[in-house]
Amino acid sequence: MSDQKSVTCSKCSSVWQKQGTTNCWSNDPAQAPPKPGNCPSDAYDDVVKQSFDEYRGDSVDAKIAFVAARVEGLCYQPVPGSDAVNARWTRVEDTIAFAKLMGYKKIGMATCIGLLDETDRLSKILTAQGFEPVSVCCKAGSIDKLELGLAESDKVRPGTFEPACNPIAQAEICNRMETDMNIIVGLCVGHDMLFNKHSKAPVTTLVVKDRVTGHNPIAVLYGQNFYYKRLQKQMVLTGNE
Repeated sequence: MSDQKSVTCSKCSSVWQKQGTTNCWSNDPAQAPPKPGNCPSDAYDDVVKQSFDEYRGDSVDAKIAFVAARVEGLCYQPVPGSDAVNARWTRVEDTIAFAKLMGYKKIGMATCIGLLDETDRLSKILTAQGFEPVSVCCKAGSIDKLELGLAESDKVRPGTFEPACNPIAQAEICNRMETDMNIIVGLCVGHDMLFNKHSKAPVTTLVVKDRVTGHNPIAVLYGQNFYYKRLQKQMVLTGNE
């Protein structure tokens, strides 16, 4: 049995809602709320400090951390006559700014076949911004799902030809094209994991696959007290599938 301590930073949401701050984010650290008993800042203090050492120096990780933090700052702008700040960039603009500051040129896009139009639109934007975009579809090679060992009944439309997604091929093709950075555009759960695992270039996700919410999965979290309340009461899979 693992003796590692469990951490649940999500529980600090109640602290934030009540005080507008938490222990790890406070304008005055001396006046910050106390740490919860399972705060990773205490339970994994060694990991926190050792990890931060990775951001110092001239490594690729250090540069990515620096540029990511810089892009976060550039995304916001002050509101005249107020201490408030407003976000001014979309995720697409964040991604472009990050790639430019990293000095990237060739950008790979691992796209779902259902998002080819969106990928083409993104490609045009990247081209206009001075990048060299390349895109690889999940169904490249057109190999039937039966080759994965699935039964015919496991297909979306049994009795028809359905090509399997091939995220490893998407990653390896990007590797051969020597992309500087890769963008996931709507890959399925699991397929995105394999693409991330096999990609040599750093990967960011622009679109998360969600067929029901128009690729906006956070809608489920906002609606779980009414529209998606079933997720707190009913098992998604019963074990008999």
